[in-house]
Amino acid sequence: MNWDDYRFFLSVARTGRLSQAGQQLGVDHATVGRRMKALESSLNINLFDRSPQGYSLTDAGQRLVDIAEAMESSAIHAQAEIGGQNQMISGVVRVGAPEGAASYMLTDIAIELCRKHPELELQIVALPRTFSLSKREADIAIAVSAPTSGRLKYRKITDYTLHLYGTQEYLDSHPKVEKVEDLKRLRGIAYVPDLIYDKELDYIPLLGPDIKPHLTSTSVHVQLEATLRHGGVCIIHDFIARQYPQLRKVLEKEISFTRSFYFIVHEDYARLERIRVVSDAIVNEMRRKLAGE
Repeated sequence: MNWDDYRFFLSVARTGRLSQAGQQLGVDHATVGRRMKALESSLNINLFDRSPQGYSLTDAGQRLVDIAEAMESSAIHAQAEIGGQNQMISGVVRVGAPEGAASYMLTDIAIELCRKHPELELQIVALPRTFSLSKREADIAIAVSAPTSGRLKYRKITDYTLHLYGTQEYLDSHPKVEKVEDLKRLRGIAYVPDLIYDKELDYIPLLGPDIKPHLTSTSVHVQLEATLRHGGVCIIHDFIARQYPQLRKVLEKEISFTRSFYFIVHEDYARLERIRVVSDAIVNEMRRKLAGE
């Protein structure tokens, strides 16, 4: 029994494509394909149904996933118990996080971690979506909602606040806003409604049924840039807005949101020394940075 074959198998099972599996494993797709054929031949069974859409697990393949994941857990446990004795922190840690947290929170933390641990490779995946730790899309995830299922460990990092902002120039050139109803006379900037990946980010309906944004994007950076270019008003994290003195709060008392950041890790990886070191740094530094919010 070759654990390496099962490592390849799990990558294909999780991604559904040889090319993506190869990228994860650092080999070309042809190598992955050969390893899958060899594994199927050794077991004398088909593990995947092949189609132009990719590789989907057969019933036998699905059963093998449970066995292979148990092997993976044992391998990770061995690395944590034996490898943890080595004081040198090295290897890859992939962190998935929302754009705002990645840009304005994780950048400084990542730089300091790399300075302290030269053999550590940090990968910051900043995308407006959730990350599947069971599919190993990331080793660690920062999220705005706590997970409700899966073999995951999580802890609340801290709360953060958001307000409605616009530039002084934009606000001066439009009718004065004295109540929420007046927002209909301004251009709203927000997320694309049907592409919001977490209900905690769906702010606009909370303002009122008649408030509609007119410029939307899936990207926090696009929303911020549009606001800074006097394009309208937008709900922005206070920890981001404080970086831009030209931004002004609008209806500060009436429009205020409190949300939370959560740290999430798959339970198999939680004891790995490199994961523990990165985890503690992220949680402690994010708490420190947001302490004044």
